[in-house]
Amino acid sequence: MVWGCMSAACIGELRFIETIAALSGKQHDQRLHFSGLNLVASSQAVASMSRNLKGPTTGQSWCSWLSLALLVVVTLSLGPVTLAMRVTSSGPQTLQLAQGEQARVDCIYTPDPEDIGELDIEWSLVSPDTTKKDQLIISYSGRSKYLHGDPALTEGVDFAASDPSHGDASLSISSVDAAHAGTYQCKVKKSPGVDMHKVSLVVLERPSAPKCWVEGDEAVGQPVSLHCKSDQGSGPLQYEWRRESGGPIPPSITQNSVLGELLINNHSVDLAGIYACEVVNAVGKERCRLNLQAIKPPNRAGVIAGTVCGCLLLIIIILIIIWLLIFRWERKSYEKELSNEIREDAPAPESRPASRGPSLQSKVAYSQLSQTHKHHPSSTRTSYTAKYDSRYGYVV
Repeated sequence: MVWGCMSAACIGELRFIETIAALSGKQHDQRLHFSGLNLVASSQAVASMSRNLKGPTTGQSWCSWLSLALLVVVTLSLGPVTLAMRVTSSGPQTLQLAQGEQARVDCIYTPDPEDIGELDIEWSLVSPDTTKKDQLIISYSGRSKYLHGDPALTEGVDFAASDPSHGDASLSISSVDAAHAGTYQCKVKKSPGVDMHKVSLVVLERPSAPKCWVEGDEAVGQPVSLHCKSDQGSGPLQYEWRRESGGPIPPSITQNSVLGELLINNHSVDLAGIYACEVVNAVGKERCRLNLQAIKPPNRAGVIAGTVCGCLLLIIIILIIIWLLIFRWERKSYEKELSNEIREDAPAPESRPASRGPSLQSKVAYSQLSQTHKHHPSSTRTSYTAKYDSRYGYVV
């Protein structure tokens, strides 16, 4: 009678074990992975087992312990817990590198002991167009490496490890450029296990050395702006101005981090000094410097007075030059007129006979000269020199 009751009480527990075995491969609340078999125990079944273990009768308690022992035996008979092929790389999913840098795309894998097939590793560049095939770059099969595709793309491409079969299938690119940008997929297969891992590679250009210059007058009290511009580099580019001498930049001065402009509305001597502009993007940075001066404005009254005096002096010089030119012109005109008057007043020479005229005039002149000597005593010693005038034709 007691055994019958015990047997009747154990029937439910045995059916529970059968239920657990029958639930293999179905999706429920809790899943246990074993080699070659998935055993699933639902939360309701676990709760039922818990209630049975706490049964009030001795027979039920004994049957519950019996069912638990049978469950442990079944579990142990299924063999050790195993895992399939897994890629365990924990690096970043997106790599940002500058042109010319060396790239390493991680792909660390762990095979399962049950994976007994030949190891096959493939690196491919995923096509952004889903209708096109991915481009295979490099592969490892049969303990040999193979390059595929465009030589311009595969140049400098290799596995990072000398032997990828030891759990490291990482990809190495000696010098990246714009052609290497894209999404890379690492596929590791060792039958029956297989797993994949994807990493995006972004290739950026470092900013070039910027150019710094000043716009506006550097005079005190005037507005002035400092500019910084980099001609090359992948965006977004961020500009930042710093003051290397004279303390930090006052908050009243505004700067544009996108355009690289530093605006000073009212320049002063305190703002003079050396300023540095730094341009930054995700893969590099460059900088330039300039020396901002503060020129004090000259005395305006003195400038005005000097300008007026200079203008007056210039006018006086011009007037003097004009007067000299007029004076010289008038003098030449006067001399010309005087010469013309002398020529007009001069009488024409008298006509005389060719033979007697000169001898007669000579006699008259000699007579006049003799009389003159007679009237004046010799003691006075007055001398007179006679000259012959060709205009009149006799001595005068």
